Amino acid sequence: MLGPEIWLILLGWAVACGSPGPATLAISGTAMASGRSAGVAVASGIVVGSASWGIAAALGMSALMLANAWIFEVIRYLGATYLLFLAFKSLRSAFSAARSKAEIDMSAQSHERLFLKGFLIHITNPKAILAWGAIYAIVLPANAKSDAIWQLFLMLVATSTLVFIGYGILFSHPAVVRVYMAAKRWFDVAFAVLFGAASLKILTARLEV
Repeated sequence: MLGPEIWLILLGWAVACGSPGPATLAISGTAMASGRSAGVAVASGIVVGSASWGIAAALGMSALMLANAWIFEVIRYLGATYLLFLAFKSLRSAFSAARSKAEIDMSAQSHERLFLKGFLIHITNPKAILAWGAIYAIVLPANAKSDAIWQLFLMLVATSTLVFIGYGILFSHPAVVRVYMAAKRWFDVAFAVLFGAASLKILTARLEV
């Protein structure tokens, strides 16, 4: 049974989810460029990716990664490469011919591909499983029963869902989209720089044991 302090834990988890990073960048950029449903599709993929790491941590995979650093390294390089790919796409978009919003909407990817984009952003971030493992260790006692573990898991996933889906809805607001369309090139350059910085951060990360 989780105590009343769980609400502070969930608040901290929400702040961590909503802080600037590859996930929030992808959701906000997609929502501004292609609308609410596209932003929500990316957000849904990110939530599923996060939940996958949560399940893996609950089953002990975080301990396995700590014991076998090469697994962490493989995922780390895959994640950094994918973020560099997103940075390249943003940079290419920034220096392509300007397009109207209607043209951008017509060229929007399918929701399945957008979902996969979000999923890949989170599933190739090896720090995510360590974060899940850390939150389990902080909140749950050593002898925690499975029902307490899965209760915490569901509460954390619900919090992540509210934050990420909220981003998809917020950044698809017409006023936000108008600002984006007025300065699309500069937004794309900013996204390229931030995705590149996130890739560098992953590349320079070290597994702490």
